[in-house]
Amino acid sequence: MSATGAGLLIIALLFVLLATGMPIAFALGLAAFVALFLQDGFNIFYILGDTMFSGIANLAYVSIPMFVLMGAAVASSPAGSDLYTSLDRWLNRIPGGLVLSNIGSCAIFSGMTGSSPATCAAIGKMGIPEMLRRGYPNSVATGSIAAGGTLGILIPPSVTLIVYGIATETSIGRLFMAGVIPGIMLTAMFMVWAIIDCKRKGYEFAARSVRYTLKERLSAMPRILPFLLIIAGTLYVLYGGIATPSEAAGAGALLTLLVVIIAYRLFRFRAVSGIFASAMRESVMIMMIMAAAELFAFALSSLFITQTIATVIADMEVNRWVLMAIINVFLLVCGMFLPPVAVIVMTAPMLFPIVTQAGFDPYWFAIVLTINMEVGLITPPIGLNLFVINAIAPTVPTRDILWGSLPYVLVMFLAILILCLFPDIATWLPNQMLGVVE
Repeated sequence: MSATGAGLLIIALLFVLLATGMPIAFALGLAAFVALFLQDGFNIFYILGDTMFSGIANLAYVSIPMFVLMGAAVASSPAGSDLYTSLDRWLNRIPGGLVLSNIGSCAIFSGMTGSSPATCAAIGKMGIPEMLRRGYPNSVATGSIAAGGTLGILIPPSVTLIVYGIATETSIGRLFMAGVIPGIMLTAMFMVWAIIDCKRKGYEFAARSVRYTLKERLSAMPRILPFLLIIAGTLYVLYGGIATPSEAAGAGALLTLLVVIIAYRLFRFRAVSGIFASAMRESVMIMMIMAAAELFAFALSSLFITQTIATVIADMEVNRWVLMAIINVFLLVCGMFLPPVAVIVMTAPMLFPIVTQAGFDPYWFAIVLTINMEVGLITPPIGLNLFVINAIAPTVPTRDILWGSLPYVLVMFLAILILCLFPDIATWLPNQMLGVVE
């Protein structure tokens, strides 16, 4: 069988398995196993375990469960509620202020958790019912949370950028720095669209009847400030080269856990064990996906599918921006069916040399890739954030969630275009702080 035929077969099998509702890690692993078994027979059992284990046997991956624990501690406490309440009280007089509060809360909460589903769930549980109560349309209430939650994989610390850094052997600290300005830019673009959308639909004054005193506005700040300081401190030691990502993540997780326990008096064993249980579930899920994605990538390579695709892309005699457009379309399609971690593990090693040979900055490309993955999180059929929103707001029709998310997809496309026109948006800060990479 040709590489093209084998590639179509393994991808078709993967889609069939995903369509049955099988967990993504199992679908990736089973599709890869079937392809390798048809090629090598029972000899596959000699390399199966080693291949999957090698996909996660990297010391740098220790930072992932630590950042997940950091996020679980925040998500399992009232910190998200305090953050949301504080922003709502400061922004309620602005047109569409409640929507802006939700997007701003998602952006800040993303920095605490590094996880899109956790951000969606934590902010959505408070924000969606409140927006619906104040008369905002279903699409506005759910779409803003679904899109805001995607910021979790762009704004550092980001698990997605950690995986990209390890897969391509690039600096994780520099990647985090590259995500700061684009993350702020995309948040601002979301907010601009929210104001336009609320004015267009006549909901800009939905919260103006509610007034808060300065004391009420400042009341929640003391409990939020320690978390913001921990995030700033974690990023500082990473950017300054004081600690490795694993060390910074471990210290950040410990400090966050202590602040949560002390500030919210979570002294009972059940409360603390719940935090660790939540972190363990998400960490195991991520690691399983990464291990299965490594096996899937190995199957593609063994069948010469990866090499064939890379050769076809590399041999295209086209302008480098046309090449980048093709790569973006490829990533968008992958992101519609697979989670960001799986896409990066499978495609980054293949695309990295092509992108760098074409003269593109690898750190700039990481941000473009991440925004593509953000689009996939709110795009059917495997839009993870859409499922999270559907679970926390079951009374809202799925159609309304999709229509509410669509404008933010277009905003993300615009952000990618802006980054293509002005790549310094991603590269300026790391170059200023750490010097230009030769």
